[in-house]
Amino acid sequence: MLQVSFIRKNREKILSGLEKRKFEKINLIDEILILDKSKKKIQYEINKISENENKISKKISHIIGDKNGKKNPNKILKRGISFFKKEKKNLHIQLKNIIQNLEKKLDQIPNIPDEIVKKNLEKDDFLFQEEAPHSIRIENALPHWELAKKFQLFDLYLGTKICGSGFPVYIGRGAKLQRGLIQYFLDQNIQASYKEYSFPYLINEISGYSTGQIPDKEGQMYLIEKDNFYLIPTGEIPLMNCYRNNLLSYRDLPIKSTTYTSCFRREAGSYGSKVRGLNRLHQFEKVEIIQITTPDTSFYYLEEMISHIQNILKSLELPFRLIRLMGKDLGFASAITYDFEVYSMAQKKWLEVSSISNCTNFQSNRLNLRYKTMTGKIELCHTLNGSALALPRIMAALLENNQTVNQINIPKVLVPYTGFYNIQ
Repeated sequence: MLQVSFIRKNREKILSGLEKRKFEKINLIDEILILDKSKKKIQYEINKISENENKISKKISHIIGDKNGKKNPNKILKRGISFFKKEKKNLHIQLKNIIQNLEKKLDQIPNIPDEIVKKNLEKDDFLFQEEAPHSIRIENALPHWELAKKFQLFDLYLGTKICGSGFPVYIGRGAKLQRGLIQYFLDQNIQASYKEYSFPYLINEISGYSTGQIPDKEGQMYLIEKDNFYLIPTGEIPLMNCYRNNLLSYRDLPIKSTTYTSCFRREAGSYGSKVRGLNRLHQFEKVEIIQITTPDTSFYYLEEMISHIQNILKSLELPFRLIRLMGKDLGFASAITYDFEVYSMAQKKWLEVSSISNCTNFQSNRLNLRYKTMTGKIELCHTLNGSALALPRIMAALLENNQTVNQINIPKVLVPYTGFYNIQ
Protein backbone atom coordinates (compact mmCIF):
# COMPACT_ATOMS: atom_id res chain seq x y z
CA MET A 1 0.00 0.00 0.00
CA LEU A 2 1.25 3.49 -0.83
CA GLN A 3 1.70 5.83 2.11
CA VAL A 4 -0.46 8.97 2.09
CA SER A 5 2.60 11.08 2.93
CA PHE A 6 4.32 9.69 -0.19
CA ILE A 7 1.27 10.47 -2.35
CA ARG A 8 1.10 13.99 -0.95
CA LYS A 9 4.75 14.71 -1.81
CA ASN A 10 4.88 12.84 -5.14
CA ARG A 11 1.50 13.38 -6.83
CA GLU A 12 2.89 13.94 -10.36
CA LYS A 13 5.32 11.02 -10.10
CA ILE A 14 2.48 8.73 -9.00
CA LEU A 15 0.17 9.86 -11.80
CA SER A 16 2.96 9.23 -14.31
CA GLY A 17 3.57 5.77 -12.86
CA LEU A 18 -0.11 4.87 -12.93
CA GLU A 19 -0.25 5.98 -16.56
CA LYS A 20 2.50 3.42 -17.32
CA ARG A 21 0.26 0.79 -15.78
CA LYS A 22 -2.72 2.03 -17.81
CA PHE A 23 -4.53 2.39 -14.49
CA GLU A 24 -7.91 3.93 -15.18
CA LYS A 25 -8.97 5.18 -11.72
CA ILE A 26 -6.57 8.14 -11.73
CA ASN A 27 -9.16 10.28 -9.90
CA LEU A 28 -8.54 8.19 -6.77
CA ILE A 29 -5.27 10.04 -6.14
CA ASP A 30 -6.94 13.44 -5.76
CA GLU A 31 -9.80 11.88 -3.80
CA ILE A 32 -7.24 10.44 -1.38
CA LEU A 33 -5.56 13.83 -0.98
CA ILE A 34 -8.93 15.54 -0.33
CA LEU A 35 -9.84 12.92 2.27
CA ASP A 36 -6.43 13.31 3.88
CA LYS A 37 -6.99 17.09 4.20
CA SER A 38 -10.43 16.47 5.75
CA LYS A 39 -8.88 13.95 8.13
CA LYS A 40 -6.24 16.48 9.24
CA LYS A 41 -8.86 19.22 9.66
CA ILE A 42 -11.12 17.06 11.84
CA GLN A 43 -8.15 15.83 13.85
CA TYR A 44 -7.17 19.48 14.43
CA GLU A 45 -10.72 20.28 15.61
CA ILE A 46 -10.68 17.28 17.97
CA ASN A 47 -7.36 18.45 19.42
CA LYS A 48 -8.71 21.99 19.94
CA ILE A 49 -11.79 20.65 21.72
CA SER A 50 -9.55 18.48 23.92
CA GLU A 51 -7.54 21.58 24.83
CA ASN A 52 -10.74 23.47 25.79
CA GLU A 53 -11.95 20.45 27.77
CA ASN A 54 -8.71 20.40 29.72
CA LYS A 55 -8.98 24.13 30.46
CA ILE A 56 -12.54 23.76 31.78
CA SER A 57 -11.62 20.64 33.75
CA LYS A 58 -8.82 22.56 35.45
CA LYS A 59 -11.24 25.39 36.35
CA ILE A 60 -13.71 22.87 37.80
CA SER A 61 -10.89 21.20 39.77
CA HIS A 62 -9.81 24.59 41.07
CA ILE A 63 -13.39 25.44 42.18
CA ILE A 64 -13.80 22.08 43.92
CA GLY A 65 -10.37 22.38 45.51
CA ASP A 66 -10.96 25.91 46.81
CA LYS A 67 -12.04 25.50 50.43
CA ASN A 68 -13.39 29.03 50.57
CA GLY A 69 -15.31 28.67 47.28
CA LYS A 70 -18.45 26.85 46.31
CA LYS A 71 -18.55 23.11 46.64
CA ASN A 72 -20.26 22.56 43.26
CA PRO A 73 -18.77 23.64 39.93
CA ASN A 74 -20.49 26.36 37.98
CA LYS A 75 -23.39 25.06 35.83
CA ILE A 76 -22.06 26.92 32.79
CA LEU A 77 -18.75 25.08 33.07
CA LYS A 78 -20.59 21.76 33.33
CA ARG A 79 -22.65 22.54 30.23
CA GLY A 80 -19.43 23.45 28.42
CA ILE A 81 -17.89 20.06 29.21
CA SER A 82 -21.08 18.29 28.08
CA PHE A 83 -21.16 20.27 24.83
CA PHE A 84 -17.52 19.51 24.04
CA LYS A 85 -18.03 15.79 24.68
CA LYS A 86 -20.93 15.65 22.22
CA GLU A 87 -18.98 17.64 19.62
CA LYS A 88 -15.95 15.39 20.02
CA LYS A 89 -18.07 12.26 19.73
CA ASN A 90 -19.58 13.50 16.44
CA LEU A 91 -16.14 14.43 15.11
CA HIS A 92 -14.77 10.99 15.99
CA ILE A 93 -17.60 9.36 14.02
CA GLN A 94 -16.77 11.59 11.05
CA LEU A 95 -13.07 10.81 11.43
CA LYS A 96 -13.73 7.06 11.52
CA ASN A 97 -15.79 7.26 8.31
CA ILE A 98 -13.10 9.30 6.56
CA ILE A 99 -10.35 6.86 7.60
CA GLN A 100 -12.39 3.87 6.36
CA ASN A 101 -13.10 5.62 3.05
CA LEU A 102 -9.44 6.60 2.74
CA GLU A 103 -8.27 3.02 3.32
CA LYS A 104 -10.73 1.67 0.73
CA LYS A 105 -9.35 4.05 -1.87
CA LEU A 106 -5.72 3.33 -0.93
CA ASP A 107 -6.43 -0.42 -1.28
CA GLN A 108 -7.22 0.14 -4.97
CA ILE A 109 -3.94 1.89 -5.84
CA PRO A 110 -1.20 -0.46 -7.12
CA ASN A 111 2.51 0.04 -6.54
CA ILE A 112 4.24 2.66 -8.68
CA PRO A 113 6.51 1.20 -11.39
CA ASP A 114 10.22 1.83 -11.09
CA GLU A 115 11.55 4.55 -13.41
CA ILE A 116 13.23 1.97 -15.68
CA VAL A 117 9.86 0.30 -16.41
CA LYS A 118 8.32 1.42 -19.72
CA LYS A 119 4.79 1.79 -21.06
CA ASN A 120 5.42 -0.45 -24.04
CA LEU A 121 7.74 -3.38 -24.64
CA GLU A 122 10.90 -2.39 -26.47
CA LYS A 123 13.78 -4.36 -27.92
CA ASP A 124 16.06 -3.84 -24.92
CA ASP A 125 13.41 -5.23 -22.56
CA PHE A 126 14.45 -8.68 -23.83
CA LEU A 127 17.53 -8.61 -21.64
CA PHE A 128 19.16 -11.83 -22.75
CA GLN A 129 18.44 -15.09 -24.49
CA GLU A 130 20.33 -18.33 -24.20
CA GLU A 131 20.13 -21.50 -26.24
CA ALA A 132 20.61 -24.77 -24.39
CA PRO A 133 23.54 -26.50 -26.11
CA HIS A 134 22.38 -30.07 -25.49
CA SER A 135 18.71 -29.77 -26.48
CA ILE A 136 17.74 -32.39 -29.06
CA ARG A 137 15.64 -31.08 -31.92
CA ILE A 138 13.60 -33.51 -33.96
CA GLU A 139 11.11 -33.02 -36.72
CA ASN A 140 7.42 -33.39 -35.89
CA ALA A 141 8.07 -33.04 -32.16
CA LEU A 142 5.06 -34.02 -30.05
CA PRO A 143 3.56 -31.54 -27.55
CA HIS A 144 3.80 -32.60 -23.92
CA TRP A 145 0.12 -33.62 -23.65
CA GLU A 146 0.66 -36.18 -26.39
CA LEU A 147 3.93 -37.33 -24.82
CA ALA A 148 2.04 -37.78 -21.55
CA LYS A 149 -0.33 -40.24 -23.25
CA LYS A 150 2.48 -42.03 -25.07
CA PHE A 151 4.60 -42.56 -21.93
CA GLN A 152 1.80 -42.48 -19.29
CA LEU A 153 3.19 -39.49 -17.39
CA PHE A 154 0.08 -37.56 -16.37
CA ASP A 155 -3.65 -37.75 -16.98
CA LEU A 156 -5.81 -34.64 -17.34
CA TYR A 157 -9.02 -36.59 -17.85
CA LEU A 158 -8.51 -38.50 -14.61
CA GLY A 159 -8.09 -35.17 -12.81
CA THR A 160 -11.35 -33.96 -14.35
CA LYS A 161 -13.08 -37.14 -13.18
CA ILE A 162 -11.86 -36.69 -9.61
CA CYS A 163 -12.18 -32.90 -9.35
CA GLY A 164 -12.56 -30.83 -12.53
CA SER A 165 -10.62 -29.46 -15.48
CA GLY A 166 -7.24 -27.92 -14.72
CA PHE A 167 -6.29 -30.50 -12.05
CA PRO A 168 -3.81 -33.01 -13.52
CA VAL A 169 -2.94 -36.39 -12.02
CA TYR A 170 0.75 -37.32 -12.36
CA ILE A 171 1.50 -41.00 -12.81
CA GLY A 172 4.56 -43.25 -12.49
CA ARG A 173 7.70 -41.62 -13.84
CA GLY A 174 5.80 -38.39 -14.44
CA ALA A 175 5.09 -38.17 -10.70
CA LYS A 176 8.70 -39.02 -9.86
CA LEU A 177 10.05 -36.44 -12.32
CA GLN A 178 7.91 -33.73 -10.75
CA ARG A 179 8.96 -34.77 -7.25
CA GLY A 180 12.59 -34.78 -8.37
CA LEU A 181 12.27 -31.27 -9.82
CA ILE A 182 10.76 -29.97 -6.58
CA GLN A 183 13.58 -31.42 -4.48
CA TYR A 184 16.23 -30.20 -6.92
CA PHE A 185 14.88 -26.64 -6.84
CA LEU A 186 14.71 -26.67 -3.03
CA ASP A 187 18.26 -28.00 -2.77
CA GLN A 188 19.54 -25.29 -5.11
CA ASN A 189 17.76 -22.62 -3.05
CA ILE A 190 19.04 -23.97 0.26
CA GLN A 191 22.60 -24.05 -1.10
CA ALA A 192 22.12 -20.35 -1.97
CA SER A 193 21.33 -19.64 1.74
CA TYR A 194 17.53 -19.62 1.50
CA LYS A 195 15.92 -21.05 4.64
CA GLU A 196 13.23 -23.65 3.90
CA TYR A 197 9.70 -23.45 5.32
CA SER A 198 6.76 -25.83 5.01
CA PHE A 199 3.31 -24.25 5.32
CA PRO A 200 -0.43 -24.94 5.50
CA TYR A 201 -2.17 -24.51 2.15
CA LEU A 202 -4.82 -22.27 3.71
CA ILE A 203 -4.52 -18.60 4.60
CA ASN A 204 -6.79 -16.14 6.37
CA GLU A 205 -8.02 -12.90 4.84
CA ILE A 206 -5.47 -10.63 6.54
CA SER A 207 -2.60 -12.72 5.11
CA GLY A 208 -3.94 -12.27 1.58
CA TYR A 209 -4.53 -8.57 2.16
CA SER A 210 -1.07 -7.97 3.62
CA THR A 211 0.74 -9.16 0.48
CA GLY A 212 -1.61 -7.46 -2.00
CA GLN A 213 -3.68 -10.39 -3.31
CA ILE A 214 -6.82 -9.17 -1.54
CA PRO A 215 -8.83 -7.35 -2.77
CA ASP A 216 -6.96 -7.19 -6.12
CA LYS A 217 -6.89 -10.93 -6.96
CA GLU A 218 -9.71 -12.07 -4.68
CA GLY A 219 -11.81 -13.28 -7.63
CA GLN A 220 -9.03 -15.65 -8.73
CA MET A 221 -8.64 -17.23 -5.30
CA TYR A 222 -10.54 -20.23 -3.96
CA LEU A 223 -12.54 -19.31 -0.86
CA ILE A 224 -13.68 -21.81 1.77
CA GLU A 225 -16.68 -19.78 2.89
CA LYS A 226 -17.57 -21.73 6.04
CA ASP A 227 -14.21 -20.89 7.65
CA ASN A 228 -13.36 -17.77 5.62
CA PHE A 229 -10.05 -19.30 4.54
CA TYR A 230 -8.43 -19.09 1.10
CA LEU A 231 -6.38 -21.72 -0.71
CA ILE A 232 -2.97 -20.17 -1.35
CA PRO A 233 -2.32 -18.88 -4.90
CA THR A 234 1.45 -18.67 -4.20
CA GLY A 235 3.95 -19.57 -1.48
CA GLU A 236 4.92 -15.89 -1.29
CA ILE A 237 1.89 -15.21 0.95
CA PRO A 238 2.75 -17.47 3.91
CA LEU A 239 6.47 -16.70 3.56
CA MET A 240 5.94 -12.93 3.83
CA ASN A 241 3.31 -13.21 6.55
CA CYS A 242 5.83 -14.92 8.83
CA TYR A 243 7.22 -11.39 9.28
CA ARG A 244 3.96 -9.44 9.56
CA ASN A 245 4.05 -6.85 12.39
CA ASN A 246 7.77 -7.48 12.94
CA LEU A 247 10.41 -4.91 13.81
CA LEU A 248 13.77 -6.22 12.60
CA SER A 249 17.31 -4.97 13.03
CA TYR A 250 19.44 -3.97 10.04
CA ARG A 251 21.71 -6.81 11.21
CA ASP A 252 18.92 -9.33 10.42
CA LEU A 253 18.76 -8.31 6.75
CA PRO A 254 18.63 -9.66 4.16
CA ILE A 255 16.25 -12.47 5.10
CA LYS A 256 16.13 -15.23 2.47
CA SER A 257 13.41 -17.90 2.58
CA THR A 258 12.07 -20.64 0.31
CA THR A 259 9.09 -23.00 0.29
CA TYR A 260 7.42 -25.61 -1.87
CA THR A 261 3.62 -25.47 -2.10
CA SER A 262 0.76 -26.41 -4.30
CA CYS A 263 -0.82 -23.24 -5.68
CA PHE A 264 -4.52 -22.77 -6.44
CA ARG A 265 -5.88 -20.24 -8.95
CA ARG A 266 -9.18 -19.96 -10.75
CA GLU A 267 -7.43 -18.42 -13.79
CA ALA A 268 -10.73 -16.90 -14.90
CA GLY A 269 -10.96 -16.14 -18.61
CA SER A 270 -8.40 -18.73 -19.73
CA TYR A 271 -9.22 -20.26 -23.09
CA GLY A 272 -7.79 -21.47 -26.40
CA SER A 273 -4.36 -23.02 -26.90
CA LYS A 274 -3.08 -21.73 -23.55
CA VAL A 275 -5.21 -24.23 -21.65
CA ARG A 276 -3.78 -27.26 -23.43
CA GLY A 277 -1.92 -29.72 -21.24
CA LEU A 278 0.07 -28.17 -18.40
CA ASN A 279 0.17 -24.65 -19.83
CA ARG A 280 -2.48 -23.27 -17.47
CA LEU A 281 -3.86 -25.09 -14.43
CA HIS A 282 -6.05 -24.48 -11.40
CA GLN A 283 -3.64 -26.41 -9.16
CA PHE A 284 0.10 -26.54 -9.77
CA GLU A 285 3.32 -27.04 -7.84
CA LYS A 286 5.78 -24.22 -7.30
CA VAL A 287 8.98 -23.55 -5.38
CA GLU A 288 9.12 -19.93 -4.21
CA ILE A 289 11.91 -17.69 -2.93
CA ILE A 290 11.56 -14.36 -1.10
CA GLN A 291 13.93 -11.78 0.30
CA ILE A 292 13.43 -9.01 2.85
CA THR A 293 16.03 -6.26 2.52
CA THR A 294 16.88 -2.66 3.32
CA PRO A 295 15.69 -0.06 0.76
CA ASP A 296 19.22 0.71 -0.44
CA THR A 297 20.08 -2.95 -1.17
CA SER A 298 16.85 -4.32 -2.69
CA PHE A 299 17.87 -3.84 -6.32
CA TYR A 300 21.22 -5.53 -5.68
CA TYR A 301 19.40 -8.56 -4.27
CA LEU A 302 16.94 -8.47 -7.16
CA GLU A 303 19.91 -9.01 -9.50
CA GLU A 304 21.13 -11.79 -7.22
CA MET A 305 17.75 -13.56 -7.44
CA ILE A 306 17.73 -13.23 -11.24
CA SER A 307 21.23 -14.72 -11.45
CA HIS A 308 20.23 -17.60 -9.15
CA ILE A 309 17.22 -18.59 -11.28
CA GLN A 310 19.25 -18.15 -14.47
CA ASN A 311 21.79 -20.69 -13.16
CA ILE A 312 19.04 -23.22 -12.37
CA LEU A 313 17.65 -22.92 -15.91
CA LYS A 314 21.15 -23.31 -17.38
CA SER A 315 21.63 -26.49 -15.36
CA LEU A 316 18.42 -27.91 -16.88
CA GLU A 317 19.81 -27.15 -20.38
CA LEU A 318 16.64 -25.36 -21.43
CA PRO A 319 16.54 -22.49 -23.97
CA PHE A 320 15.40 -19.42 -22.03
CA ARG A 321 15.10 -15.67 -22.18
CA LEU A 322 14.64 -12.90 -19.64
CA ILE A 323 12.11 -10.11 -20.16
CA ARG A 324 11.50 -6.95 -18.16
CA LEU A 325 7.73 -6.45 -17.98
CA MET A 326 6.11 -3.22 -19.10
CA GLY A 327 3.94 -1.20 -16.74
CA LYS A 328 0.53 -2.63 -17.67
CA ASP A 329 1.71 -6.22 -17.02
CA LEU A 330 3.07 -5.65 -13.52
CA GLY A 331 1.45 -7.37 -10.57
CA PHE A 332 -0.46 -5.18 -8.14
CA ALA A 333 2.32 -5.00 -5.53
CA SER A 334 5.30 -4.98 -7.89
CA ALA A 335 7.47 -1.98 -8.78
CA ILE A 336 9.51 -3.99 -11.30
CA THR A 337 9.22 -7.57 -12.57
CA TYR A 338 11.43 -9.79 -14.70
CA ASP A 339 10.03 -12.93 -16.34
CA PHE A 340 12.02 -15.98 -17.34
CA GLU A 341 10.51 -17.87 -20.27
CA VAL A 342 11.63 -21.25 -21.66
CA TYR A 343 11.15 -22.21 -25.27
CA SER A 344 8.89 -25.12 -26.20
CA MET A 345 10.23 -26.90 -29.29
CA ALA A 346 6.95 -28.70 -29.98
CA GLN A 347 4.59 -25.78 -29.33
CA LYS A 348 7.05 -23.32 -30.92
CA LYS A 349 6.44 -20.64 -28.31
CA TRP A 350 7.88 -19.19 -25.12
CA LEU A 351 6.41 -20.31 -21.78
CA GLU A 352 6.71 -18.23 -18.63
CA VAL A 353 8.26 -20.24 -15.78
CA SER A 354 9.33 -17.59 -13.28
CA SER A 355 8.51 -14.02 -12.26
CA ILE A 356 10.97 -12.12 -10.06
CA SER A 357 9.64 -8.91 -8.51
CA ASN A 358 10.81 -6.10 -6.28
CA CYS A 359 7.80 -4.78 -4.37
CA THR A 360 9.87 -2.02 -2.70
CA ASN A 361 8.04 -0.94 0.52
CA PHE A 362 4.51 -1.51 -0.86
CA GLN A 363 3.94 -4.91 0.79
CA SER A 364 5.85 -4.03 3.95
CA ASN A 365 3.53 -1.07 4.54
CA ARG A 366 0.55 -3.43 4.62
CA LEU A 367 2.55 -6.05 6.53
CA ASN A 368 3.75 -3.43 9.03
CA LEU A 369 7.21 -4.93 8.43
CA ARG A 370 9.91 -2.52 9.59
CA TYR A 371 13.54 -2.48 10.61
CA LYS A 372 15.77 -0.33 12.82
CA THR A 373 18.64 1.32 10.96
CA MET A 374 22.20 1.73 12.31
CA THR A 375 21.19 5.19 13.58
CA GLY A 376 18.09 3.84 15.35
CA LYS A 377 15.60 5.19 12.80
CA ILE A 378 12.57 2.99 12.02
CA GLU A 379 11.97 2.38 8.29
CA LEU A 380 9.87 0.06 6.13
CA CYS A 381 11.69 -2.94 4.65
CA HIS A 382 11.72 -3.81 0.96
CA THR A 383 10.30 -7.18 -0.14
CA LEU A 384 11.17 -9.32 -3.17
CA ASN A 385 9.75 -12.58 -4.47
CA GLY A 386 10.40 -15.03 -7.28
CA SER A 387 9.47 -18.47 -8.62
CA ALA A 388 12.37 -20.89 -8.41
CA LEU A 389 10.61 -22.47 -10.20
CA ALA A 390 7.00 -23.11 -11.26
CA LEU A 391 6.69 -26.77 -12.23
CA PRO A 392 4.07 -27.26 -14.99
CA ARG A 393 5.73 -25.37 -17.85
CA ILE A 394 9.22 -26.52 -16.82
CA MET A 395 7.88 -30.06 -17.03
CA ALA A 396 6.27 -29.31 -20.42
CA ALA A 397 9.50 -27.87 -21.86
CA LEU A 398 11.66 -30.69 -20.47
CA LEU A 399 9.44 -33.35 -22.03
CA GLU A 400 9.14 -31.61 -25.40
CA ASN A 401 12.74 -30.44 -25.79
CA ASN A 402 14.38 -33.70 -24.76
CA GLN A 403 12.26 -36.14 -26.75
CA THR A 404 13.48 -38.55 -29.36
CA VAL A 405 11.36 -40.93 -31.39
CA ASN A 406 11.38 -43.60 -28.69
CA GLN A 407 12.24 -41.89 -25.41
CA ILE A 408 12.57 -38.70 -23.37
CA ASN A 409 16.04 -37.96 -22.00
CA ILE A 410 16.46 -36.56 -18.48
CA PRO A 411 18.92 -33.70 -17.81
CA LYS A 412 22.03 -34.96 -15.98
CA VAL A 413 21.43 -32.82 -12.87
CA LEU A 414 18.05 -34.50 -12.32
CA VAL A 415 19.21 -38.13 -12.62
CA PRO A 416 20.20 -38.36 -8.89
CA TYR A 417 16.67 -37.17 -8.06
CA THR A 418 14.73 -39.35 -10.50
CA GLY A 419 16.86 -42.49 -10.48
CA PHE A 420 16.50 -42.85 -14.27
CA TYR A 421 18.25 -41.37 -17.32
CA ASN A 422 15.31 -41.50 -19.67
CA ILE A 423 11.62 -42.26 -19.97
CA GLN A 424 10.70 -45.02 -22.44
